[in-house]
Parts: sequence; structure tokens; C-alpha cells
Amino acid sequence: MSHPVSIRPVTLDDRPVWEMLYAGYAAFYKVSQTQTMRDTVWSWLMDPQHESKSLVAVDANGKLIGLAHYRPFARPLSATTGCFLDDLFVAPDARGSGAADALLEALAQLGRQRGWSVIRWITAEDNYRARAVYDRKAGRTKWLTYDLKPE
Repeated sequence: MSHPVSIRPVTLDDRPVWEMLYAGYAAFYKVSQTQTMRDTVWSWLMDPQHESKSLVAVDANGKLIGLAHYRPFARPLSATTGCFLDDLFVAPDARGSGAADALLEALAQLGRQRGWSVIRWITAEDNYRARAVYDRKAGRTKWLTYDLKPE
């Protein structure tokens, strides 16, 4: 059964629960993440001048149950600005609560307010549960993703 979920920007007081959620996100993708790495991301999110921002999903009891990290990006070919959703995670015990839908809708609302031409993200091919939400909320692209490491 779905419970009311509200979305708001992350605040300084959210750090302990945000950190647990973000560590859960890293573990889900089997990414080794250190405290220093989380400290860096947190410092970005708390810096009003940094491009990275965060929304959090909060349940009816005021508990943080999800997060979304996003940042605007230039789209030279269309001469517009888009938004890249870097991370979206909902605590395992809160999945099915509507938190993912609410986070995506909050981003869409920001996009309408800020004139973004697109909100874009990637996910693992085998992330079936998330893909079920994404397939319902957005259009899958034809684009393949490549990583070039500048080492």
C-alpha cells in the first residue's frame, strides 16, 4: 500500500540518513565507496555554487526514504539546458511507496520551472525494478553509452 511521500531539497540535518541511503546506492551497484568520497559528494550538495543538487523523499513519519542527485548540463546541438539525474535511490523497505515516482515528478516540475529541455539518466540493464518505473515515466532512448578513461 502506498503512503504519502513528500519531496524537498536535502538539508544539513539530513546528513546521517542521506549517508546511509547513498551507501546503499553504492552497494546496490557494487561500487566501493569511501567515507572521503561521501564527504566530497556531501560538500558538493551543500555548496550553493556547485552544480550538483539533491532532492530527498520523506515518508509520512518524516523519515528520509529516497534521494535524487541531479545537475543541469548544456545541450549545444539544441542550444538548450537539460538536467542529468546522476543518482536515484529508494530504501529497499520503502520501494513501492511511490517515492521514485515522486522524485521523478519533482524533477519534472523543476524542469518546467527552469526551462530544461530534457531530464536524462542511465541505469544498469539488469536493474529491472527501476526500469519498470522508468519505462512508465520516460521514453527509452536509442543511444548507447561509452566511457573513455583519460588515464
